[in-house]
Amino acid sequence: MPFIGSLKAQRRAFTVVELMVVIVIIGLLAGVVTISVRSYLIRSRQNVAKMEIAKICQALETFYAQFDRYPTNEKGIAALTEKSTAFADGLLSKVPVDPWGNAYEYQSPGRKGAYEVVSYGADHREGGTGADTDISSDDLSDQIKPTP
Repeated sequence: MPFIGSLKAQRRAFTVVELMVVIVIIGLLAGVVTISVRSYLIRSRQNVAKMEIAKICQALETFYAQFDRYPTNEKGIAALTEKSTAFADGLLSKVPVDPWGNAYEYQSPGRKGAYEVVSYGADHREGGTGADTDISSDDLSDQIKPTP
């Protein structure tokens, strides 16, 4: 009988198979969490871009109210940062960049209105899905972007 007792006393570690099963389960759980968190990060960046576009649109409307015109395509959004007698610090403190580090595109006239402000998403190319989805001032609701 001492032989059986010594087997129980010696078993203090996990086998390689048990460790592999645990590692595989942890890997699967980490993969599921990573995929679900990534979608939240993409949506949050897109929401930030929408808010910044709305802010730019408000500044463009204020510019129009003061100067009776929108900035030219050559000046673009940078015109909103210029100091003037009406706006000592400019309408925007700096030229904004989208959450992916790219400049917002400004076009006057726009496709559907007097102007359009666009972020081309993570790939900075027209079109795309997911993180590459284009976000345009034309797509914002009327509550955020005033109609020209």
